[in-house]
Amino acid sequence: MGIDTGRTRLRIAITLGDPNGIGPEIVLKCLADTRLVKFFDPLVVGSAAVLEAHAQAMDLPLPSLLVVERVPDLWPEGQLVLLNVDAASSPKVQFGKVTPEGGRLAMKAVEQAVRLCLEGQADALVTAPISKEAIALAGYTDPGHTEFIARLTKSVRFTMMMVADGLRIGLVTGHMPLGEVPKHVTQAAILEKVEILHQSLVQDFGIDRPKIAVLGLNPHAGDGGVLGREETEILLPAIAAACRQGYLVFGPFPADSFFGIGAYRRYDAVLAMYHDQGLVPFKTLAFESGVNYTAGLPIVRTSPDHGTAYNIAGQGKASPESMRSALYLAWDIARRRKERLAASFTTAAS
Repeated sequence: MGIDTGRTRLRIAITLGDPNGIGPEIVLKCLADTRLVKFFDPLVVGSAAVLEAHAQAMDLPLPSLLVVERVPDLWPEGQLVLLNVDAASSPKVQFGKVTPEGGRLAMKAVEQAVRLCLEGQADALVTAPISKEAIALAGYTDPGHTEFIARLTKSVRFTMMMVADGLRIGLVTGHMPLGEVPKHVTQAAILEKVEILHQSLVQDFGIDRPKIAVLGLNPHAGDGGVLGREETEILLPAIAAACRQGYLVFGPFPADSFFGIGAYRRYDAVLAMYHDQGLVPFKTLAFESGVNYTAGLPIVRTSPDHGTAYNIAGQGKASPESMRSALYLAWDIARRRKERLAASFTTAAS
């Protein structure tokens, strides 16, 4: 499932995201970089009409695309392929507008791309930004990409991991209201996320004995119980249990100073308790080049670390750097997984 070992070149599926945001723009800017096709075959999944509308509105180069309704059996060498989604009813692009039609198209493309990965027709998936409000208007109950893709792949053990070079931040809780966080920070949840992070660091990043730092939930990591009991009653026992299982886990550390003093550089990954605790420092340190990676899935999935940026949609101002980083990280992880899979086949046969 996920990676076809028979193909010599990796194939990366790229969804266009919300048609009214900057997703199609940053995809176009990435596709203009001819270095990409030296490493893998891009497979764009989305609406050809939307991509053309963005190119025309911002005077961006539109690459020569082979527009298809299904992935071709024989991949055309040197040709960019676009799998046209919902061609008959593709919505008109309305830059900066939240629309149910835009949310529906974005999620249909993701659904198609996930299917391609599960069937082995694509080796990894890179998703351009969607709008959570737009997909809710379209009737989707998943709070975002991560949960939607996890459901499609029948994954129950996964976590968002933010990646930028040596900085990797995982989350115990993801897209949920802050008031809901404390009841979901349990020993079992922390231990599960440690296990997922460890496995991903070994399998996807090639780190044999990864060291994981755990952040506290409360200010100053509870200050010995004065500012909260979760650290002593939940986090410390979870860390101790992880260590007994052989994982290299440390903490809990006060989140406010951990990044400021550069302590994250001593570890291969950091486990934050909730969304903003991890993403605020991450985006401060690596907004231009950061990547959102979903660890624990049977497929490889990355995305840029920013949203739809409706405020600059259609103006040609969006930076493609995070999207480009997401493409290269997807390729790197898919390549590493393929190599490990091939090595396991060789070992089993010998």
